[in-house]
Amino acid sequence: MSIISVNEPNQDAGVLVTTEQIILFSIFAIVFLLFLWGRWRYDLVAFSALLVGVVSGVVPTKDAFSGFGHPATVVVALVLVVSAGLVKSGAVHLITRTLVDSTRGLAAHIAIMGGIGAVLSAFMNNVAALALLMPVDMQTARKAGRSPGLTLMPLSFATILGGMVTLIGTPPNIIIATFREQELGSPFLMFDFAPVGLVCALAGLFFVAVIGWRMIPTGNLTNKENSSYFELADYVAEMTVPENSTIIGQRIRDLDDETEKADVLIIGLIRGGRRLFGNIHDRVIKQGDALVIEASPDALDEFRTALKLVLGDSEADDKNLIAGAGQGLMEVVVRSDSRIAGKTALSLGLLWRHGVNLLGISRGGKRINKRIRRTTIKAGDILLLHGPSEELHEVAQWLGGLPLAERGLSITLNNKTWIAAGIFIGAISASSFGLVYLPIALGLVVALYVLTGIMPVREVYDHIEWPVVVLLGSMIPLGAALDNAGGTALIAGMIVDITKGMPAWAVLAVLMGVTMTLSDVLNNTATTIVAAPIALSIATSLGVSPDPFLMAVAVAASCAFLTPIGHKNNTLILGPGGYTFGDYWRMGLPLEIIILAVSIPAILVFWPL
Repeated sequence: MSIISVNEPNQDAGVLVTTEQIILFSIFAIVFLLFLWGRWRYDLVAFSALLVGVVSGVVPTKDAFSGFGHPATVVVALVLVVSAGLVKSGAVHLITRTLVDSTRGLAAHIAIMGGIGAVLSAFMNNVAALALLMPVDMQTARKAGRSPGLTLMPLSFATILGGMVTLIGTPPNIIIATFREQELGSPFLMFDFAPVGLVCALAGLFFVAVIGWRMIPTGNLTNKENSSYFELADYVAEMTVPENSTIIGQRIRDLDDETEKADVLIIGLIRGGRRLFGNIHDRVIKQGDALVIEASPDALDEFRTALKLVLGDSEADDKNLIAGAGQGLMEVVVRSDSRIAGKTALSLGLLWRHGVNLLGISRGGKRINKRIRRTTIKAGDILLLHGPSEELHEVAQWLGGLPLAERGLSITLNNKTWIAAGIFIGAISASSFGLVYLPIALGLVVALYVLTGIMPVREVYDHIEWPVVVLLGSMIPLGAALDNAGGTALIAGMIVDITKGMPAWAVLAVLMGVTMTLSDVLNNTATTIVAAPIALSIATSLGVSPDPFLMAVAVAASCAFLTPIGHKNNTLILGPGGYTFGDYWRMGLPLEIIILAVSIPAILVFWPL
């Protein structure tokens, strides 16, 4: 029984397909159909397929779980943790709040947000970049009075494009780099993807910002459909002005620009423990004053971070409140029989007894005229509690309140912004110059984030997207088995036969077209795992360098713009944007054609045959 090697491509059209190839092609066909059907989660489908491969004998038992220790799997997991640390430290927020403005025109907003998204996704996972920027974009849409559907799709596409620029920007690049290391002895480095990726990203961003967004169907995109995303409770909270604050000596009205940016309302001022009434906008801010603010939890955190206000009555209280590991936020509805109903947080000793701070109160839009801790709590109030994550649920039960569904609320550690940024930049720089292996560099970042308190150790595993880890860990052994059985060489031979007599650029175009098509209907990770060995086999059969073909797969696998299932970013915006399945191709199809047109010349220039 003949086995076709990837290094010895099939040149004999009469060679029979082996039993192993038939089994593996059948497994992949069923997996792809189940991915498309979407009835079962992709990680369950992939893991089941791996087990079938092992039981049927096409995947060696000793290699069954090799994919879970694969560098690509480790890097994808670590990148998500690092991204969460950068967000938690305020390093990313520092960039976004200085560049986003709801008063800009739509095209300018898309260009700027898309540019921010592309830059961020080049240095962090592009799914994490979109998850970070999507609430910012939706909040900006609300302020501007337009549907978020007009901007979310361009933002999604921009983050996908930005991921092409660096090694860690998107999983296909990571997979291609590690595949090259296994097959050719050395991987692609951090910025090897940059020349071609930048050309594609710039061309794509220009199209999306100038023309593409106009192709989005607007018939179903109404603010009403998305109103549920904005109907979040506004809280009345207190923020204290610390020593040496930059706003000391300013008047309340001087903060109008900052309050507008963060979408908060200053409704009062507390000085010496007493609430000041009357017109407070002309009051001069002094050290120790407490601003009474009405806003959503995210807006409260944004405003606190921007002006470096503190949570407690003093800077020492603030450090104690946010410095501890595992600090979190929880929203709790007060019932009529709750322990705290009719009492105050101060009288219950909520802070000194349980280490939990009452950060804010939401009372159906009604104003609160007393200090937050001294306000008598009523049934129906929503309390914003801040404290150790592991104790918040116990405190909520002790209070007799009903916790609301969690929506990712957190406190930004703005005192560690530059520490987090410095650690990340140092590690990525060391990896870029070949001083430290990328998985090790990212592992060091995670370890240092934990040691410095940026990322609580109990939260590390919460930020890893385990379904993606299972998908990668399951598909990598299957892809290796298909390669070892000669299946990838067989597909490569078919593409070579179809493109026989064509110039190399035409073969690249066909390879990219096939890869793009697969990526639009399958997970881009699975597409890359299948397409990488095919690219290497084609290059071997043509007697040319494999690098341009591997680069072509990396670009094409990332270009999933036609459907909401081709890339996770497109899936994330489906509901919030109010899109339908058929809305994506209108802007996505011309974008894929543009990428195809600009990437092939760029590949041939920077990675000659």
